[in-house]
Amino acid sequence: MNFSIHDALAPLAGGALIGASVSLLYLTHGKIAGVSGFLGRALMRRSSDRALALSFVVGLFLAGLALRVVHPAAFAIGAGAPLPVLVVAGLLVGYGTRLGNGCTSGHGVCGNARLSLRSMIATVTFIATGAATVFVSRHVVGGAP
Repeated sequence: MNFSIHDALAPLAGGALIGASVSLLYLTHGKIAGVSGFLGRALMRRSSDRALALSFVVGLFLAGLALRVVHPAAFAIGAGAPLPVLVVAGLLVGYGTRLGNGCTSGHGVCGNARLSLRSMIATVTFIATGAATVFVSRHVVGGAP
């Protein structure tokens, strides 16, 4: 396995951009950059900050589209699961974000940075649940290695 400086700098730059963008959103609008919260508010007709929420969600989509155009290799790895499994998984994740009052971006990035105990507990729960799900799907049920 060859290691290049790009292997270290790309994730570092991505993390710095995420940190800068969530900080800027908090400083300018007083909002936590939780994707599930913004998506929920974007879908609500009577949300007081629906325009901001729609802008946030559209920006996520456009950023992904721009990455696809500029660096298509970033999308080379497939999902590795059939579409119905992905749909059920997505619905379960959505339900979990409502149950946990936030997602990994809200709790894991923003909440932990604010030293929120609730966010720390939620993040540990997300990671443990993900690890257990991978273990069960790969070693108990017999999915991909």
